[in-house]
Amino acid sequence: MSPSNNDDASGATSNDGARPLTRKELRALEKHTGSSDVVPEQAYETGQDAPAPATAPVPEAAPAPAPAPVPVQAAVLVQAAVLVQAPEPDPEPQPAVPTVPETPPSIQDAGPAADHQPDDAQVQEYHPEDQHFYQAHDAGHHHPDEAHDAGLHYPDEEHHDAGHHDDHHADDHYPDDHHPDAGLFAGAAAVSVVAKPSKKVRRRRRLLALFLTLVVFVAAIAVGAQFLKPLLGNDKAADYPGPGTGEVIVSVQPGEGTRSVATKLESGKVVANADTFLQAFASSGGTLSPGDYTFKMEMKNSDAVSILLGTDKSKVIYFALNAGLRIGESLQAISQGSGVSLQQLKELSDAPAQFGLPANAKNLEGFLAPGEYRFPLGTPAKEILQSLVKGTTDELVAQGISDPAKQYEAVIVASIVQAEGGQAEYGDVAGAIYNRLKPNDQTYGYLQVDSAVTYGLGTKSFNFTDEERQDKSNLYNTYANPGLPPGPIGSPGKTAIDAAAKPKTNDYLYWVTINLDTKETKFSKTLDEHNVYVNQYNTWCQANVGRCT
Repeated sequence: MSPSNNDDASGATSNDGARPLTRKELRALEKHTGSSDVVPEQAYETGQDAPAPATAPVPEAAPAPAPAPVPVQAAVLVQAAVLVQAPEPDPEPQPAVPTVPETPPSIQDAGPAADHQPDDAQVQEYHPEDQHFYQAHDAGHHHPDEAHDAGLHYPDEEHHDAGHHDDHHADDHYPDDHHPDAGLFAGAAAVSVVAKPSKKVRRRRRLLALFLTLVVFVAAIAVGAQFLKPLLGNDKAADYPGPGTGEVIVSVQPGEGTRSVATKLESGKVVANADTFLQAFASSGGTLSPGDYTFKMEMKNSDAVSILLGTDKSKVIYFALNAGLRIGESLQAISQGSGVSLQQLKELSDAPAQFGLPANAKNLEGFLAPGEYRFPLGTPAKEILQSLVKGTTDELVAQGISDPAKQYEAVIVASIVQAEGGQAEYGDVAGAIYNRLKPNDQTYGYLQVDSAVTYGLGTKSFNFTDEERQDKSNLYNTYANPGLPPGPIGSPGKTAIDAAAKPKTNDYLYWVTINLDTKETKFSKTLDEHNVYVNQYNTWCQANVGRCT
């Protein structure tokens, strides 16, 4: 037996048990059987156990003698030669390999066979994209039947340093099978690459994050506002349920605004909230008038508004006085609203001293301040009149006039301004009146106002005869009598009182209203200029028949 055919003394024996089989004989035996189900014992160099075969096992080999040390290269060559390409298996379950012998077979050193164990034999490791292979190359010889299929691989194999390879498993395999997780780069190839989210997805995420941030911000503001309400005073009730209890008297001064009155009502616990009360008052469309008002504590806003507007007249004394009314007209309105007789009121008015007026005052003319008034039922008549007089004197004091005599003179001028001013600037009218009272070469100290003449005549028409114009017996005839008339000619409003107390400085001596509808008033410094404006007035009267009588 030649050394080339006896390179494995520990291999499987022949049928007669005389000698171990060579590798070529083993390959021939495998080809003869036509199946990879039977694996020769030489494949189990590692000594690891293998699962029992599913088909009939190969007859057991004779016990091998004690193994001698085997060169590593020889062992690798034997293993590479043993592993051959297996045919394509059926879809049936793969059969198991034979059981590993108790004593792992070894390859004895068979001598320097140049054909099979050259000194420069190398084992090269080849790495395609996803697979690892092992090829055995002889230094000078190549056996076609020992070539390895390029697709041969082992999923569980491990790679070690060059020249040393152990612990290989001879698992069942398929020649054309590709295992992406085998080999050195199998792990990298098997890792799934997570694609970067698209711009649309990223934009959607940003919008969602922005929306959530906004929701959190708004919620924080809402929660914070609830905590800050008590600190900011915004926790007040909007309204009381009513109807209220007790009695609270609130005074509304002439010219006082609704905000001031609303604050008084809230401070007196008449209404719960000044702001909501102002809204209710504004919705009513009414106007505020001076006077003393009787309320209950904790009233509804609507009920408090009704009292201020006098809509609940059955519970209070209510009346209204317009600016420019004469004393008789004012007393009549008070009598109707209070139930006090006109005679009683007239008797009180004809004794002005008891109300603080100077001795030259004949009655309360000019001192009954215009406005809406409400008094509790049963209020005495004198108390009612005193309240109206106080409104006028308080305004004079506010304008810097406290002396009763000067107050009376200011009220006379204010009553003329109220009657003559129309829609003109009251300050200019008051300035022209004071200019006429001074020595001048135009009016010579005569006021020459029609409103005063008609007051003395007891009429309201500005048309009177020349005889009436020249009648000195009419003490209010400012054409025949120089200076101011003996008393006021009506009840001036706040604006007229303020103008009389602080007139504008000007050079005017004349004025005339040329249009009774628009109340347009013309001012002039000379009589000639004034007469031009008088002709315009007469023209308007001719165009509007019956309006100037």
